[in-house]
Formats: sequence, C-alpha cells, structure tokens
Amino acid sequence: MKAFCLLFLAGLVALADAAAQSKLDLASAVTEAVANNPELRAARSRIEAATGRAVQARVWPNPNLELSSEQFPPDRGGFNGAQNMVGVGQTVPFPGKKALDAKIGAQSVTVAEWEYFGRELELVRDVKSAFYRALAAQKKLAVSGQLAELARSTAEAVGKRVAAGAAADQEQLRAEVEHERAVAEMAAARRDVAEPLKTLAALMGRPRDTLGSLAGELAEQVQRPDLNLAREQMLARHPNVRAALAGRERADLELRRAKLDPYPDVSFGVAGGRDFAAREGIMAFRVSIPLPLFDRAQGKKREARANADIARYDLTAVEVRLTRELAVLDERLKAAGEQVETYRTRIVPKAEAASRLVRLGYNAGKFGLLDILDTQRTTFEVRLTYYDRLSELNTAQAELEALLARNLAEPQTGQPAALPPNP
Repeated sequence: MKAFCLLFLAGLVALADAAAQSKLDLASAVTEAVANNPELRAARSRIEAATGRAVQARVWPNPNLELSSEQFPPDRGGFNGAQNMVGVGQTVPFPGKKALDAKIGAQSVTVAEWEYFGRELELVRDVKSAFYRALAAQKKLAVSGQLAELARSTAEAVGKRVAAGAAADQEQLRAEVEHERAVAEMAAARRDVAEPLKTLAALMGRPRDTLGSLAGELAEQVQRPDLNLAREQMLARHPNVRAALAGRERADLELRRAKLDPYPDVSFGVAGGRDFAAREGIMAFRVSIPLPLFDRAQGKKREARANADIARYDLTAVEVRLTRELAVLDERLKAAGEQVETYRTRIVPKAEAASRLVRLGYNAGKFGLLDILDTQRTTFEVRLTYYDRLSELNTAQAELEALLARNLAEPQTGQPAALPPNP
C-alpha cells in the first residue's frame, strides 16, 4: 500500500511537471513568431529579391551574334555570289554607369535588410504586448474565480444565518444575486483571455491553434531611461532611421546615374567572311553611337531629383516621428509606473485590510451584509484594476524596447546582421 501511494504521488508530480512544461513562455513565443510569421518571411523574401536585382544590375548586356549577306545576286549564283559574313556585336555601357548600377543595387539590398529588421522589432513588440495582455487577462480570470468562490461561501454563510433566524430573507437573496453576478463576470473574464491569445497565435503563425496557459509574471517595476541618451541611441540604431538613410544614399546614387543617362552606350561589332565573287576573305568593323537629339533623359533626371528630395524629407519625418513617439512613450511609462506603485504599496493593501476587518466585524455582528458585499467587491475591483495597470506598464516597456532597438543584433561595421534562412 505504501509503495502504491509513493507511485501515485510520483505520477502526480510528473503530471504537474508536464503541465508546467507545456505552458508557453515569452521567449518561446518570440522565437516561434520570428521563425514562422508570414509577414516576416515575406520580408526575408524581399531581401532575396533585392539581392537578385543587385546581381543583375552588375551584369553587362549579352553580345549579339550577327549574320549578314551583302551584294546578293539573285540571278547569278545566289549565296555563292554574295559577301557572306558572320560576326559579334557588343554594347559597351558608358563609363561609370555599371558601377553606379551596382552601388544602387547594393543600397537596395541594404534598405530591404533594414526594413526586415524594423519589421522584426515590430513583431517582437506585438508578441510581447499580446503576451502581456493575455497574461494579465489570466490573472484577472483567477481573481474573478476567487471572487466567485468568496461570493459562494458568503451566500452559504448567509443562508445558515437565515436558517438560524439571525438574518432576514432578503439578505440571502442579496448574497445569491452577488454570487450569480460573480459567476457571470468570471465567464466574461474567460472571453477576455481568448482575444489576446488568438492575436498571439496569429503572430506566431498558428492562427488556427488554441494556445493554453502562459508561463511568466508581469513586471511590477521598470527602469525609465535617460530621455536624451535614449533619443541618441534610437536615432543611431533604429532600423527605420537606418532604412531611411540607406534610401537617401540610394536616391543620391540614382540621381548621379540619371545624369549619366544622356551619355550614349557605344556598340562595337566585328565580322569576318568571304567575298565569293572576288574569291577573297573580308573583314568588317562597326561602331554605333546613339545621337541624344530627342531623348536626353530630361524626365529621368527630374524624377531622380524629386526622389532625392523625397528621401531627405522621409528621413527627417522618420526622425521627428520617432522622437515624438519616444516622448509620448516616456510619459506613458512614467504614469503607468506611478499608478502600479500606488496600487501595489497603498491601494491594494488598504483594500485587503478593509475587507478582512469588515468580514471579522460581520461575523461579530458589527456590520451588515451590504457592508461585507460592497467591501469585498471593492477589494476585487481594485485587484483587477491593478492587473490592468500592470499590463499597461509591461506593454509600454515592450514598446520602448522596440523603439530603442534593444533587441537588434548589429555587428560593429554598422551593417545589418546576417539574416536567418527563409524556411
């Protein structure tokens, strides 16, 4: 019997460990989202497409195989009486054009890489926000369950008092209404858990899956950064800024390339054959130069100048937007931190102390049913609000980490780190 009990306890421990291991933690959610999110996979494919265009931009045009037959006498010998030649023609780009095309292609790859890292930061931010909201909703569901259980026990206690003649019938009805109300609110709390879990599953690339319980805790305190230092770090590291910088450099290169466009590409050709009438070999050389009389790339140069201006304005707009978001986020973080601290150190302890005192007083006959019901509901509403403030604090922290690009792995060269392979 003792051995059976030990085996039974061991089985329970194993089941508990398996249940704990099956819970999804934040690190696993982020890893899975980065690997499987379809938008991020599309961003990796855009890098591959830009790389292909960059490779193609460096390639010279193919040579032309040229066949000709001149002075063809249709009534005397046909081809045997003509000058038949075979040769090769090659177009040589104007000096500097291909070098600029290669640089433009490389800058396009850099833009695509920084855009990928920006999307990755946003994805990690969204995963963290959904995770924190789901975790807070689970905490609130637990609080709602505790309130429902407390309301049930209160209704039972009031029922006993009514049966003993120590309380009126309306008190029992009031207690039963409070219990049913708590049960209904617990059902609503279950629905509140489902929404962020569905969002999290979609971000992880599993929109049809149902996620279970989450593992982790909501941070009660976060450290606010120095705003000036944070702004410098953000403007130096944020992928949106780096993508805008690379876009501006690409636009400048495209403007230089457009200025070279009117200069013609020269085509060279060489051919050899035989003049059957003269019974001797012949050679021919050809040089072809387009004359820029009508098309002098007027429109391309105008477009390139406008695109260069757009790229500069875009960079300024990105910096202004990020600076504004940082200031707003710092205020959010400050307000949320102060509210969490107030609830944690003052409001929640006082509410719980008041609930204990009223409950003891009710058992001693000093307070009525309405007093205990109102006090315990106030206590649980305070705890629910506390988890809302915790969710806001942790979400603001996740947004700050994304804004400061703290999770961005970047080598010392300042170029984007190597990307994971696209599955």
